[in-house]
Amino acid sequence: MASPDQEIVPVLDKDGVRLTVDDALATVTLTNPAKRNAQSPALWRALAEAGRSLPGSVRVVVLRGEGQSFSAGLDRQMFSPEGIPGEPTFIELARRDDAGLDAAIAEYQEAFTWWRQSDIVSIAAVQGHAIGAGFQLALACDLRVVADDVQFAMRETSLGLVPDLTGTHPLISLVGYARALEICATGRFVQADEAVTSGLANLAVPGAELDAAVRDLAAALLAAPRDAVVETKALLRGAGGRTYEEQRAAERQAQARRLRDLAGVGE
Repeated sequence: MASPDQEIVPVLDKDGVRLTVDDALATVTLTNPAKRNAQSPALWRALAEAGRSLPGSVRVVVLRGEGQSFSAGLDRQMFSPEGIPGEPTFIELARRDDAGLDAAIAEYQEAFTWWRQSDIVSIAAVQGHAIGAGFQLALACDLRVVADDVQFAMRETSLGLVPDLTGTHPLISLVGYARALEICATGRFVQADEAVTSGLANLAVPGAELDAAVRDLAAALLAAPRDAVVETKALLRGAGGRTYEEQRAAERQAQARRLRDLAGVGE
């Protein structure tokens, strides 16, 4: 790891997203605090590019936002009649055929999909507002550490939309169907205490301690052997789609690979 006074040159720094890599630890930072890290298609493309730019040495990725808010959701300019220059407006998207509209949303979703790939563990460090797309970006990560001022909210329904940036699957897996429906349909705020007790967050800390808590968690993850973490993550992520007996078999197969690897007789 770099020493505290050693400057780390960004691998990527564009459109409100900065990626830095320090050996096995990567940090993705949302860098537009003046707009509370509001999200746009350009930011989503930059996030997807950050995922593609990760070196193979990276084991843990931390996602954070500069300023008082993690991300307050979509850039409001997207809702204006003129939209964001160079990007399709909502009206233009709506007028596309089924394949064209599906492709556009799928491209936006790419910013949210890579955080759960099996060879990394991702941690969202969340303070202040995490609304709509901001909530879904935090949900895209494996783990969430929150400041005590955090305010999660899913506001899409109040705008006549649905959460479509991959947030519904992890939300249900974390809090269950009934609470997920209530959170999404009402658009209410979920604060730090509820986030921890409901399973949305792994840990809540005072805002001044957020960065240190995330560093400690990252260090603990990096202390474990990489291949064991990769196999364990794959086992846990796949468990929901397997029966009990299928999961037993998957455990045996994973352990066989680990034993052979440790004994030096693996493929």
